[in-house]
Amino acid sequence: MEVGAGVLKRGFTVKRCPVNRGRAHTRGVSSSQPPQRHLATSPFAPAPEISVETFACDDLVQHDAYGMGRVIHADSAAVIVDFRTQKVRVPSPFHKMTKL
Repeated sequence: MEVGAGVLKRGFTVKRCPVNRGRAHTRGVSSSQPPQRHLATSPFAPAPEISVETFACDDLVQHDAYGMGRVIHADSAAVIVDFRTQKVRVPSPFHKMTKL
């Protein structure tokens, strides 16, 4: 049996979704759904909340790869840091950068 037109090798068919323009439909894969709530009786620990550090202009920072620098521009998506030899845009979340 040929592969194509929604048919797999062993006779299984894949439903095509007209909204996805012919790509296979994936159920339940949506980033717009809210995260599942943690039940109080669950033996598993809840997922830790990610805390994003905020920086302001003229903050001294230490970056794991670039060393020490000074923040020259800050917004919610990224900061621009002057490391003397170069200016680098560091996107949020700032895993490799700490405030001094």
